[in-house]
Amino acid sequence: MVASVKINYAEKSCAALEVESVFGESTVTSAFASTPLKLLTPRSRGQSVWAYTSSFGGGFVAGDETRLDLRLGKDTRCFLGTQASTKIYRNPRQRACGHVTSATVEENALLVFAPDPVQPFANSSYSQRQTFQLGTGAGLVLVDWFTSGRAARGERWAFDRFKSRNDVFSCGERIFMDSLLLDSAADPITSPHRTGRFNCFALLLLIGEPLKQAAASLLETISVRPVSRSAALIASASPVRDGAILRVAGESVEQVGHELHHHLKFVSALLGDDPWARKW
Repeated sequence: MVASVKINYAEKSCAALEVESVFGESTVTSAFASTPLKLLTPRSRGQSVWAYTSSFGGGFVAGDETRLDLRLGKDTRCFLGTQASTKIYRNPRQRACGHVTSATVEENALLVFAPDPVQPFANSSYSQRQTFQLGTGAGLVLVDWFTSGRAARGERWAFDRFKSRNDVFSCGERIFMDSLLLDSAADPITSPHRTGRFNCFALLLLIGEPLKQAAASLLETISVRPVSRSAALIASASPVRDGAILRVAGESVEQVGHELHHHLKFVSALLGDDPWARKW
């Protein structure tokens, strides 16, 4: 069991979404967002709820500190994405800029958390922390990815600092933690042992009872895939407690996106439709 979390709607720069089971269907019972965040719920009731986050200007500027709170009640299903990539604009004065996500997924609920990639511009600085609390029998599909920036304009890995951390708890016990820090002050971000020739990195996590079969299939698929030297895309998978994790590095964002979608095709059956049908 996961204790019900009361969302504080008075907090500045926050968005919140609550989903409950109403007459056997997942239903948005509360949705709220304050500037600069926006929260859209094009599918607010059905086998699953679909919601999208966005922000005025399409990204973060210096000083933006935002928060997203999610709560999925027992036996509900929810897909949460973004309208487009999250742009991190230049931040020459290095003012704090970041985002926090806190999600509670109660008993037998399923959250598919799959935003578009974060795109840090030159001289930007950004940090994000995402925490997921899973109840008994709950499941989580988590996509977390980022790009080199505006590579077509010559801004390739030109940001100052990028930090991302994901924590997953099951019934109060931490079962997964992943932390990443790219800081230009420590070493050139483009060095071969950091990003090298790649322009996009992604993490796909499948964890929880509803995703056991999908996690096993992912591990089997990657285990038999050959790895070629200097390949444009590299994928590796490993088991984690109650699931599996896929890591992808690609020379282009499109390659990584198609790789993720390939491994997420099973989600359509769980949600009742394909949320990426018009995107990929």
